[in-house]
Amino acid sequence: MSEWQTYPGGVYKKKAALYRELQEEREKILKMGDSQILEKRKKAGQLNARERLEYLFDGGDYTEIGMHIKHRTVHFGMDRASIPAEGVITAFGRVNGRWAVAFSEDFSAMAGTFGEYHGFKETYAIQFAMEKGFPVIGMNDSAGARLQEGIDTLEAYGRLFRAQTLASGVIPQIALLLGPCLGGQAYHPVMQDFLIQARDTGFLGIAGPAFVKTQIGEEISLEDLCSWKAHAVKAGQTHIVTKDDKETIDKAKELLAFFPANNRERPPRRETADLPARAVTELDEIVPDEPFKPFDMKRVIRAIVDDGYFLETMEHHAKSVMTGFARFHGRPVGIWANQPMWAGGVIDIHAADKGARFIRFCDLFNIPIVTLVDCGGYMIGSQQEWAGILRHGAKLLFAWSNATVPLISIVIRKSYAGAHYGMLDKSIGADFVFAWPTARITIVGADTAASVIFAREIKEAQNPEEVKTKRIQEFSELYENPYRAAERGCVDEIIMPHDTRKYINRALDLLENKFVPPGTCPWKVWKKYPNINL
Repeated sequence: MSEWQTYPGGVYKKKAALYRELQEEREKILKMGDSQILEKRKKAGQLNARERLEYLFDGGDYTEIGMHIKHRTVHFGMDRASIPAEGVITAFGRVNGRWAVAFSEDFSAMAGTFGEYHGFKETYAIQFAMEKGFPVIGMNDSAGARLQEGIDTLEAYGRLFRAQTLASGVIPQIALLLGPCLGGQAYHPVMQDFLIQARDTGFLGIAGPAFVKTQIGEEISLEDLCSWKAHAVKAGQTHIVTKDDKETIDKAKELLAFFPANNRERPPRRETADLPARAVTELDEIVPDEPFKPFDMKRVIRAIVDDGYFLETMEHHAKSVMTGFARFHGRPVGIWANQPMWAGGVIDIHAADKGARFIRFCDLFNIPIVTLVDCGGYMIGSQQEWAGILRHGAKLLFAWSNATVPLISIVIRKSYAGAHYGMLDKSIGADFVFAWPTARITIVGADTAASVIFAREIKEAQNPEEVKTKRIQEFSELYENPYRAAERGCVDEIIMPHDTRKYINRALDLLENKFVPPGTCPWKVWKKYPNINL
């Protein structure tokens, strides 16, 4: 029997032929691109673009969007080019039991190059996710711009960047760097909320080594220019470094488990057998008697959070401070803490940027923030001054002043000078401030204060060292101890270290329904948003 039938207006196919055509078309697209590239990647232990989606979504089950989309370019041989799924698979499914949207670039299909309709698919995925209120995960693995499409590629980038910006603060966005991501396209993962980079295969750069050499004459390897060390350690653009594709996707799932699906929801609470009032006796001895002797703040974090689980972000950058996620009695919280083991926990330019960005993300997605404070101040000196420590440090002040989520500060030891605000205090917006008996809270340390206030007296004294020691002790006893701050209401309670977990959980219970309407200003004036020092 013929596969064709006639009707008064023309000729059409029978259903069997239509169904077979669909099946053949799907099979051709599902085979993906260059088989040699697919085999090479497989031998190297990398997943292909579709396998990555299967690993991400629960049970490997996802619904693809835009499978049949094709480019429309005819120049430079593009009329003969076959690019399955336009080099990127866009899909939705469930991750950790909740809906999510993802796109996965396919390096086997014309090297995953970004052209007009490749960009259209990624842009649509983000718009779709934003409208439905789902988080989005982008898997980047592309040689960069598809130059054959000229202005169409250029404009597609702009539409993608605009979509990302409009979705920012509405839905969480996570970028996975699983292969190369070079050229203008490199802005795309950096503009998302979190970037997870595979250690050996992920490369991110505004230009590759060949382009760098051509344009400015610098000779540099791909590894030195844009590997994980360039971004996780130096530039502070990569949040988490992983060993391979699977660990990268696993970390994305871990992050998503802390986040609400969108800015209208609360983060998901999880059952735990860890008692909310559990005493942590080891903390009573963790702070050294010497005020400037370091201790590991990560031990404090793991001791007080649920089940000792802390997912640190930006671990390799600005190591004097720590950011990350944990839970208290099942509630997700953001942790912002000093690390005395590294430069005394000081806040420098990079630390300020790291903290401000993290605080704003938590605030946008209704995640309470707990700070653990031991900081002698902002970094001083000519290099920091000339590089803009005031401008960068002010980002923390903007972030705290505008934050609306529950804010809890635990002052463990030093809380001096600008760091008093940068690490969160009452005056900048904290709901609760608790201090350990070891806390030292004042404008500057006693040594510094004595050298200024009593400089003349010390200089003219017969026994300068004796007078200096006496005055330092006097200032310390008068101002540095936490009771002066408590007397002024700057500290809500001075607590034993072993009760820290109990007090944090009680504060979170009380603040569970804290609500500050967006755009609220205590002085009742209308404004769009603050002009943050970028």
